[in-house]
Amino acid sequence: MERIRIHYAKSEALRYTGTLEVHKIWERTLRRAALPLAYSQGFHPQPRLNQALPLPLGMTSRCELIDIWLEDDWTLDQVMEALNSARQPGLDIQSLELIELHAPSLPTLVQSACYEITLLDPVDLEDLKRKLADLLAATALPRVWKGKNYDLRPLIESAELHPSGQILLVHLSAREGATGRPEEVVAALGMDPFSSRSIRTQLILKTD
Repeated sequence: MERIRIHYAKSEALRYTGTLEVHKIWERTLRRAALPLAYSQGFHPQPRLNQALPLPLGMTSRCELIDIWLEDDWTLDQVMEALNSARQPGLDIQSLELIELHAPSLPTLVQSACYEITLLDPVDLEDLKRKLADLLAATALPRVWKGKNYDLRPLIESAELHPSGQILLVHLSAREGATGRPEEVVAALGMDPFSSRSIRTQLILKTD
């Protein structure tokens, strides 16, 4: 048996496809690729797949990760060839790597994530700079998400304005039960989250 980590991008064709449906797309893709998938035990065996960090609906990414388990040992070149022959538009496979079979679960390894937030409406650059400075200077940023109160401030590792003035570069924590969301950063700056578009650019994993 072997465990392979797939590095891939979720591109425009799948922007409005949710995490569960992306999981199903991967199942179909892997079956079409005729890979010797390993299955879970029990009454309803499922392919052993492990995604890193759910991507909010409406967002694209350059840096998604999914682990798959195979019953037989294939070379990475063989797996890549099989995946490319069965790939669905919107899943852009970048690279593969072998992972220790008993390494920690992929979701438990995600420490934080980086995003590019493009502001679609014209902005007052000086006003935005002031708001961003105030946000970073705040000791707390109380927010409500799905009816629950939480503090956004500890989840913001860093935030800066791109020289273009229309893009925010943010680094957000991904703690268990408390993951920073780019649209909440936009809202905390006093702007409409629907007037922005975000792309995930990096997943940062814990190291031993």
